[in-house]
Amino acid sequence: MGRFTFNLPDIGEGIAEAEIVAWHVKVGDRIEEDDKVADVMTDKATVEMESPVSGTVVEIAGAEGDMIAIGSALVVIEVEGEGEVAAAPKPVETPETPPVPFVSSEVETPPTAPEPEPVALTPERVSTSLDTNGGGSKVLASPAVRARAQDLGIDLAQVRAAADGRIRHADLDAFLSYNGAYRAAGGKRADEVVKVFGLRRRIAENMAASKRHIPHFSYVEECDVTALEAMRGQLNAAKGDRPRLTMLPLLIAAICKTLPQFPMLNARYDDEANVVTRHGSVHLGMATQTPGGLMVPVIRDAQDRNVWQIANEITRLAEAARNGSAKSEELSGSTLTITSLGPLGGVATTPVINRPEVAIIGPNRIVERPMFVPDGMGGERIEKRKLMNISISCDHRVVDGWDAASFVQALRRLIETPVLLLDS
Repeated sequence: MGRFTFNLPDIGEGIAEAEIVAWHVKVGDRIEEDDKVADVMTDKATVEMESPVSGTVVEIAGAEGDMIAIGSALVVIEVEGEGEVAAAPKPVETPETPPVPFVSSEVETPPTAPEPEPVALTPERVSTSLDTNGGGSKVLASPAVRARAQDLGIDLAQVRAAADGRIRHADLDAFLSYNGAYRAAGGKRADEVVKVFGLRRRIAENMAASKRHIPHFSYVEECDVTALEAMRGQLNAAKGDRPRLTMLPLLIAAICKTLPQFPMLNARYDDEANVVTRHGSVHLGMATQTPGGLMVPVIRDAQDRNVWQIANEITRLAEAARNGSAKSEELSGSTLTITSLGPLGGVATTPVINRPEVAIIGPNRIVERPMFVPDGMGGERIEKRKLMNISISCDHRVVDGWDAASFVQALRRLIETPVLLLDS
C-alpha cells in the first residue's frame, strides 16, 4: 500500500488560493477514480474537484471555509502499490455556470496573497451522511447541519436542498428567512456560532467594499399605483398563454422608458481610472434571493422588451439563479439594479449599490390608504387608493441629489399615468 497526495490544481484566473466550500468525502471513505472530493470557490466560480485515483481517504486539508493554496495538498489517499508523493497540478476549466454573489463578477474583490501559507492537513473535520428522515425520504446533509437543524427544531425533509441534493447551512438560513415562525415560541436555546464562508463570504466582502468606497444617499417618493394596478389586472385578464404579470415587469418597463432622460443613472463608475461610462442599453440587474444568498441575474437590453418578454425573463433568470444553472454572462455586466422584497417590501428601503453601478432602485410594499382626489367639479373627495414608495440609492460622487429626485419624479408621473407605457 502507498499514499497518493492530490494537490489543488491551477484553476486559472491567476489566483493563488481557493476556498473550500464543501467536502464530499471524509477520512476513512473509500472513493473511486473521478469521484467528487470537494468543491472549491474562487472569486468568480465554484469548481468541483474529482479524485484522479481510487483508494481510501486518510487525510483532508482543513474544513469548509478554509483557504488552501494552489499546488498544496487537498487530500491524501491510500492506494494500491507505492503511490506518489504528489499529484502534478493540471489546469481546471472554469464551469459554464458559476454561482455569483449579489455583486457583478467584475466588481473588485480583495487581492489574494502571492505566496499563501500551505494549509495543514488535519484528521477528519467534515463528514457527510445519507440516511432517511421521516417517511423513508432520503436527506443528504453533514452531521453539523443535522445537529444545527435538530437544535432549531427543523425537519430536514421540509428544507429545499441545493442543486446537488445536499442540505447545507445556507439552506437552513434560507429556510429560517422564509419560515420565521417555524420554531415554536418560548424556551431558551444556546448561542450559535456560524462560520461565514463561500457565497455568503463573497457577499459580505462585496457589500463591505460597496459601502466603503461609495458615498451612498437615498431618496424615497410615494407613488399612486391605483391606475397601474388596474391596468395590470386588465392585461392579465387578456393574457392568453402568456405569463401572469406582477408589478415588477411594469416597473421595469417604466424605468427603461424614463432612463434616456437621465443617462447619469444608467452608468458604471471605474473609480481607479476616474471614468464614468453612461450606457445606451439598459442591462437591468435583478436582485434575487437564493438558498445561498443574494444573486443578480441580468435582463439584457431590457429597453427593447415589452412587459410580457420582461416577465418571461424575470421568471427564467430567477429560477436559473436559484437552481444554479445560470450562465456567467447572465450574472454579470448589469448597468442598473432593481431590488424588490415583494410583500415584505416595507415602507421604505435604503438599498446598497451594486458596485460599480451608480444607482439601485427599490420598490416597496403596496398599501391602501384614504386619499383626497379631485371630484371633477373643482372640489375633492376621499377615496381609497393603492400607494407604493419608490426608493433609490445613488453614488454621490457622480449622481447629484437633484438628478435622483428628478428621475424618481419622472418615473412617478409615468407610473401614475400608465397608459403612457404603451406609447412607443
